[in-house]
Amino acid sequence: MNSQAGVAVRVIAAKAVDAVLRGRSLKAELAAALPKVGDPRDRALVEAICFAALRQRTRYDAALRAWMPKPLGAKDGELRALLLAGFAQVDELRLPAHAALSATVEAARVLGRPHQAGLVNALLRRVQREGVPAADPSAAWPAWLRERIAVDWPQHAEAIFAASAQPAPLWLRVNRQRISHHDYVRKLGEAGIVFSIDGALSDAIRVDEPLAIADLPGFAEGEVSVQDASAQLVADALAPATGARVLDACAAPGGKTAHLLERDPSLRVLALDVDARRLKRVAETLQRVGAEGRLQAADAADTAAWWDGEPFDAILLDAPCSATGIVRRQPDVLLHRRPADIDALVALQARLLDALWATLKPGGVLLYATCSILKDENQHQVEAFLARTDDAQTEPLEKRYGHACGPGRQCLPGEGGRDGFFYARLRKRA
Repeated sequence: MNSQAGVAVRVIAAKAVDAVLRGRSLKAELAAALPKVGDPRDRALVEAICFAALRQRTRYDAALRAWMPKPLGAKDGELRALLLAGFAQVDELRLPAHAALSATVEAARVLGRPHQAGLVNALLRRVQREGVPAADPSAAWPAWLRERIAVDWPQHAEAIFAASAQPAPLWLRVNRQRISHHDYVRKLGEAGIVFSIDGALSDAIRVDEPLAIADLPGFAEGEVSVQDASAQLVADALAPATGARVLDACAAPGGKTAHLLERDPSLRVLALDVDARRLKRVAETLQRVGAEGRLQAADAADTAAWWDGEPFDAILLDAPCSATGIVRRQPDVLLHRRPADIDALVALQARLLDALWATLKPGGVLLYATCSILKDENQHQVEAFLARTDDAQTEPLEKRYGHACGPGRQCLPGEGGRDGFFYARLRKRA
């Protein structure tokens, strides 16, 4: 990376972090900013800086309050964001200190803060010398949400908060239609990429060191995709029969649709998503991995608008949720989520369950899944559905799906390196 590009990376990261701290979505900010960055490794660095700065936001803010001669003002948003980005580079990402410091100090000048470049330099050098003091990771969570986690998971709350502050590993999913797991593992070894394998996950490979997707052998050719291990287990939990008619009700960005078709190209899959723009991502994903499914933009709960009356053998409802199980991947959840959001999500999940159940054939299976760890969205949601639905019964899932949680299983963040995820397998009585 040349020095000019290095400075540009820090400027882009600081502006994205500032926008998120002012209420914008990190996903939306990165979607707008990354296409302007030419080198894929620079794009990966922008992402890594943003995620690390936001994951460790409260810890870095505490250090700034302790170390700065006077607190930052309301107009210092970009400076604060740049300092968070600088701390992240030295602390969590452990980038070479000279490059990180010089590029970040120069970024202060580019951002119109030449008179504060010396302050930026001094603070980053202090991080380099002393490190950033430890802090309670639960402090990053709003009080109302912290209390909900403590009530739902009293024995695990501390571990949840700690895991959610850590970077997630990179999980890969091998496309068995393009290459065997064994052969892809060999490719990684030849490329010098360090990895590990979990025997409970037949298509998965775990990479712990940061890696640009562009550096993955065979990615462009569809041999491999990036997908967390918890999400990969969805295909195992649904387990549709060969040639089954399958509905993926909330399909974007398409990883689970693609995985099902990689497992069995004979499946007749309809992938729905309410957002037509996000459905384009599904199409791109399927094209890259060489899979074919039918895509339709529609509100899954409004069955009259899209269902042709032919019942499905299997339905995947990966429902909209609070994303509390993937805070390490979406750290802005802790900034933007409000209590009223949970009530609205619970109502939407119930509406989707009731509507989609009518499209499932007798004897068929619906897998209800979320990336939440809140019992109102998971255990209590499914229990309420079972109570009002006479022909629904739950089917047990194995321990590899996580903790027993009423009618389903709950993996908590960080367990086995996986994201927090809930699964409930529901059978329609014939």
